[in-house]
Amino acid sequence: MKSDRLWAPWRIKYVEVKRQKKCIFCKSIKSKGRDYVIAKTKYSICLLNIFPYNNGHAMVSPRRHIGQIQQLNQAEILDIFKTLNSVKKLLDKVLKPDGYNIGINISGDAGAGITGHLHMHIVPRWKGDTNFMPVLYGTKVISQSLDELYKKLKNAKSRTD
Repeated sequence: MKSDRLWAPWRIKYVEVKRQKKCIFCKSIKSKGRDYVIAKTKYSICLLNIFPYNNGHAMVSPRRHIGQIQQLNQAEILDIFKTLNSVKKLLDKVLKPDGYNIGINISGDAGAGITGHLHMHIVPRWKGDTNFMPVLYGTKVISQSLDELYKKLKNAKSRTD
């Protein structure tokens, strides 16, 4: 069997990331730095996932550090869905995907990587974006760097604000 290699040396920084003790959402809310934040509102925040399933994979969370849907108040629920909608529109404009997976994983057993801070995933999808790499090799190929995508999203957002 012939073995081809797909080299992606820029991905090593994501593999070597040490588990953070601080919540990434709480850290991003307080941060004045980049942290790949693409939206902040009174009750919610949205940032790009640094371990994306697909290009443009973003996460929307309440600003409050809570872990369960029933802990959200009405204002937070409305704001989170408004943020989700505006991020979807931004991703539509910049990436033009064919569809989306949008969902919430609650608890580690349900697949949540960050269990203490409730968040929603929004994953852009394209026709034919599924291939043999994840199935056979456990590898997902992302064709655009986070930095490049972040700049495009911020530029597009500033033109619509």
